[in-house]
Amino acid sequence: MIMSRDGVAGYDSKTMKTNTQNSTTGATRRTFIKTTGLAGAGLLLPPTISTAGAAPKDGETLALKGGAKAVTASHDDGTTWPRYGAEEEKAVLDVLRKPDYVPNDALEADWKKHFKLPFCKAHYNGTSAITAMYFALNLPAGSEIMVPCSTFWATITPMRFFGLVPVMVDINPVTLNFDIEDAKRKLTKNTKAVFPVHYLGMPADMDYISDFCKEKGLIVLEDACHAHGASMHGKFMGAWGRMACFSFQASKPLPAIEGGMGNYQNQEDFERATILGHYEWASKLKGPCKKYAYGLGMKLRMHPMAAALAKCQLAKLAERNATLKAQVRRLNDRITRLPGLREQQNRKDVDRVYYAANRFYLDEAEAGMSRAACVKALRAEGVSVGVAGAQFLCKNPIFHEKEWWHHMPVVADQFPGAAAVNKHGISLPFFTKEMPELNEQYIKAFEKVWAHRKELAKS
Repeated sequence: MIMSRDGVAGYDSKTMKTNTQNSTTGATRRTFIKTTGLAGAGLLLPPTISTAGAAPKDGETLALKGGAKAVTASHDDGTTWPRYGAEEEKAVLDVLRKPDYVPNDALEADWKKHFKLPFCKAHYNGTSAITAMYFALNLPAGSEIMVPCSTFWATITPMRFFGLVPVMVDINPVTLNFDIEDAKRKLTKNTKAVFPVHYLGMPADMDYISDFCKEKGLIVLEDACHAHGASMHGKFMGAWGRMACFSFQASKPLPAIEGGMGNYQNQEDFERATILGHYEWASKLKGPCKKYAYGLGMKLRMHPMAAALAKCQLAKLAERNATLKAQVRRLNDRITRLPGLREQQNRKDVDRVYYAANRFYLDEAEAGMSRAACVKALRAEGVSVGVAGAQFLCKNPIFHEKEWWHHMPVVADQFPGAAAVNKHGISLPFFTKEMPELNEQYIKAFEKVWAHRKELAKS
């Protein structure tokens, strides 16, 4: 399995109860609880319902104490990715037998149709798409762009080539996404754009973010490198912002081994992003960039084999997402009834996808046991589970050394949401094919551990 990148509302850490209705109910906007502790970081969710019995059932001794394991089914091949078949093999062979760049044009045509977009451009990888997007912005040096503090480095570091200033925004500890309330506090006269990430396939709150940006005159961008096929209000992620980027790296929901795509809502952005690394497109452009016959010094063109793979994968994307999401739901809908266990989800009006991991937040007080005790007991039952923190970037030296930046990044002293993730995060594998027996055994393992939580609280 090839892996790379993983990849907003207020909450009360004591109750974890909802302070915001989802937008389809017409209720009020989110409020933020101002505190320096966990309550200052993220999200309120509906109360959980306990399905764990008042006492362990006869014969259900924890495996940790010598009982039989709940999980005995094999995990083999459960997380293999990518999964290519005869169509992909034929597409690659076709390129070998007739090498040309026709697959690139074909992919872009299908992609625009899929997103109902006026413009897109295939790039060598997601990082290239991000770099081209920052160039296309054409903002003056010193312009600030708000980004989540927890993401892959490529979301942020290409800013330094264009004199842009990353402003690190906290994340919601349950959704793992951009915290709009923290962004409001960090807004300055130099802020020009907001660049949320749809982390692990969970859409950021693009409706609230878009409203905020419209009110403040900010540009909306999207990092959708984990979110191929995810949507909100029926609108695909990657179609909300003025520009958006996708990755087709081998671990992603749409894998082409390597590759990326930029989405553009207007011609000027498209042409600037294109001319940076696609010199062969100069004669096809209509605006001022048309004169640059040799491009602007970079070559970011996608390999045609990758384009051929991506085109095949795009055709299968919706059906595969639906199948794998249904499997996750069969697991998560059961185990999130257990006290204190929250999945990476906060709204009913989003259609998320899954990528790389199935993430949870454990409220230890409500669960009645520590994360360490819970994980240890689940592992003993045969569950592939681990502690999981934020993909926190702010301590990396590159964001604190002046030699790399025209204007230094803005990094706060504290990020309560990210800290909460580090303290309470749990991760299960995301199964990339249907594993019904394993799924059911995972449910039994969780219910078994929760039935013994009083016992585990003493360990």
